[in-house]
Amino acid sequence: MLPNTTPYAAAPEAVHPAMHLSGTVDSILHHKGHAVWSVAPDDTVFDAIKLMADKNVGALLVVEAGRPVGVLSERDYARKVALLGKHSRETRVCEIITGRLITVTPGHTVPDCMRLMTEHRIRHLPVVEAGKIAGVISIGDLVNWIISSQSATIDQLRSYITGDYSG
Repeated sequence: MLPNTTPYAAAPEAVHPAMHLSGTVDSILHHKGHAVWSVAPDDTVFDAIKLMADKNVGALLVVEAGRPVGVLSERDYARKVALLGKHSRETRVCEIITGRLITVTPGHTVPDCMRLMTEHRIRHLPVVEAGKIAGVISIGDLVNWIISSQSATIDQLRSYITGDYSG
């Protein structure tokens, strides 16, 4: 297990069988890609915020020695730097990230991740496989996946009802 992380494993009986049709983290990463934008704990918050703006992302993975140690989000900046009157050019990333990192594996389902994000009030989940970073998924990625999945189901049902169903 990675230091300072909490792997999440849903109890299989807690997920309704139909919910598994909505996909896995691996499916989402296959669709969106495995790119991970990251900073080191000793980088300045200013450099991190600049990278977020350059890459048009709302959070960065904080990585030390190749291992994820936290997530830095725009919310962290707003609440722990801007509101407290700190200076982003002087504040280090390690000073404002949350200490407990929640991770998932590529095999976790979309409902597992939605439940985890809701329970822990987080918006980003690092994906770790065999001790290595495989990607990051956001609440937006999950919502997009659910919408696409529901649209596909509606299209299949519509085709079935109208007799155009080929499956």
